[in-house]
Amino acid sequence: MYYVYVIKSIKSSKIYVGFTNKTPEERLKEHNSGTTIWTRKERPFTMIYWEEYTSKDFEKKREIFEKW
Repeated sequence: MYYVYVIKSIKSSKIYVGFTNKTPEERLKEHNSGTTIWTRKERPFTMIYWEEYTSKDFEKKREIFEKW
């Protein structure tokens, strides 16, 4: 499975849209632990939305649409 997810910084209210083949819960833990460079300084995050897909191609297009 593939996921498009939206997280929000509790610190700054900034929004981050990403995609992963990990569960959204696993990915949120990674963002909050500081392993992702872009989101490291905006920790902590909360998950506000996610979608599940079986095709990586569709999921990438959805992420691009969300970011645009």
